[in-house]
Amino acid sequence: MSSAAGPDPSEAPEERHFLRALELQPPLADMGRAELSSNATTSLVQRRKQAWGRQSWLEQIWNAGPVCQRLAFPLPALSRKQRTVLVVCGPEQNGAVGLVCARHLRVFEYEPTIFYPTRSLDLLHRDLTTQCEKMDIPFLSYLPTEVQLINEAYGLVVDAVLGPGVEPGEVGGPCTRALATLKLLSIPLVSLDIPSGWDAETGSDSEDGLRPDVLVSLAAPKRCAGRFSGRHHFVAGRFVPDDVRRKFALRLPGYTGTDCVAAL
Repeated sequence: MSSAAGPDPSEAPEERHFLRALELQPPLADMGRAELSSNATTSLVQRRKQAWGRQSWLEQIWNAGPVCQRLAFPLPALSRKQRTVLVVCGPEQNGAVGLVCARHLRVFEYEPTIFYPTRSLDLLHRDLTTQCEKMDIPFLSYLPTEVQLINEAYGLVVDAVLGPGVEPGEVGGPCTRALATLKLLSIPLVSLDIPSGWDAETGSDSEDGLRPDVLVSLAAPKRCAGRFSGRHHFVAGRFVPDDVRRKFALRLPGYTGTDCVAAL
């Protein structure tokens, strides 16, 4: 009776903390995509019958955003004013993430307000917007250009404007102007997945871009996270299937108890 030989340990890829730019599509988009075109490459998740709907995927991941904020800025330690959170959303995937984040912040008894200047026509974005409206989360019609007004009105700002591979010019003037304002804030800034405007691979725009105090990496830190120098870096990757971890040789942190996030 013969048995298949196991993999040669000497040929195993070195485990890594970061995802490269070219690797972002398979582990992230495939897990969040309900359908793929017939000529698309079969996703890892489809092969394992683990395909998730987009909203389910967002809910699992970005409950982690508010959890990280609770860890970095615990509610009992905050004044009434410091509990107010401005969530700035763009029209792409990170904007949807921001809408989910705002809703969970409300559940956790923070006081979110959303600025969503360039609204997506995508059905999921519209549904998430309606959910926030039904929870009486206010939407700003404009973002003050006087930075001090934002500093005085809010205790924290969440950057959900751009995601990996999205350039500022792709999302329109209002979002570009919002990013220029966010650069000047003196209150804490939390960026979701990558700081808006950074190159996911090199972080080449990190010097002139946003300087978040907190970074919440999705699935695994992107390579640009090596340039992050803020106060807290969390990863929300407990949901990542084992086959994805093996394929991309990811060395992700351990998670305690039922925690869905881990500090790096």
